[in-house]
Amino acid sequence: MAILLTVAEQIARMRADLRMGVPILVSNGATVWMAAAVETLHADRLKHFRDYSSTLELAITERRAKTLSARVYDGDLARILVPNAADIGWLRSVADPVDDLQNPMKGPFAPIREGDCEPHRLVLMICKQARLLPAAVLVQITAEAANELSYLHRLPLESIGPCLRKSSPLALVSAANVPLSVSKQVKVHVFRPDDGGIEHYAMVIGSPLRSEPVLSRLHSACFTGDILGSLKCDCGPQLSAAMHQIAAYGSGVLLYMNQEGRGIGLANKMRAYALQAQGFDTVEANHRLGFEDDERDFMLGAEMLKSLGFSAVRLMTNNPKKVERMNAAGVTVVERVPLQVGHNPLNKDYLATKAKKSGHLL
Repeated sequence: MAILLTVAEQIARMRADLRMGVPILVSNGATVWMAAAVETLHADRLKHFRDYSSTLELAITERRAKTLSARVYDGDLARILVPNAADIGWLRSVADPVDDLQNPMKGPFAPIREGDCEPHRLVLMICKQARLLPAAVLVQITAEAANELSYLHRLPLESIGPCLRKSSPLALVSAANVPLSVSKQVKVHVFRPDDGGIEHYAMVIGSPLRSEPVLSRLHSACFTGDILGSLKCDCGPQLSAAMHQIAAYGSGVLLYMNQEGRGIGLANKMRAYALQAQGFDTVEANHRLGFEDDERDFMLGAEMLKSLGFSAVRLMTNNPKKVERMNAAGVTVVERVPLQVGHNPLNKDYLATKAKKSGHLL
């Protein structure tokens, strides 16, 4: 008997394939598209794409298209006809803004206006989930060719769309007491998404009552700030202050979410830092990479709290959007507790941008 994979499991494999530079197949009825992420595509595989058709399409997000002055006809994305002479270098220069200032004229572009753009949209979503630059090459292939490529992962659009647009359920896989310097009464809970994605953690300090709003911090992982002590952000001081404040209060929960760089991943965060060194602020840098201001999924934090038995929180945050999204996810925020720490001369502009463009109350 064959072991059948769920749609979520197949999408997880698609993410892994794109990270390795392996193409995937998406179908819409009788129409089949082969797609690959630009960031990991190699020259030999680009040649294979051209073996199927001379008409290759490059999909980028609206955010990236606007920085390139490319026309956008599909709302949140743009489709561009790949020139016959274009090589990997050209594709990556369009996808990656690293040399935009040195080589601003990457066009003229031939925008695609007609036809179905949903395959392109979903492939870009998978690229984002894989923490890759949101740029992909697609080519339409015949059903016969698709059958010959049966070793590649293939899913119909009607299956991919609903699964991509919702969070994978989390499961509590382990928990243990871990005494910390701030408190010896700490229990660390590890949650894993059902699709095999990256794990998230909940630190329960003391013995908070489930019948009362719990003092809580929803903290996104920041390798540079939390581990290295970077002065470019306020993340490390916020993590430390939250832990100490919860311990001083006597009980609470700190959720540590592995959503580095506001959900774009560490590699893209470093790309954003490089752009900031060129003079762009944190929001502009994200947009030039093709991402939104914030790609995080706060629903996951709400799910973890509910799994632990909490339905109401006193949320330690300067971000009103976290309050809105937690309420929308079914966890009532009865109070927003400010957490204004970590200001220094090197992150002054960063914090000013967070206040001006992202609405943080600083």
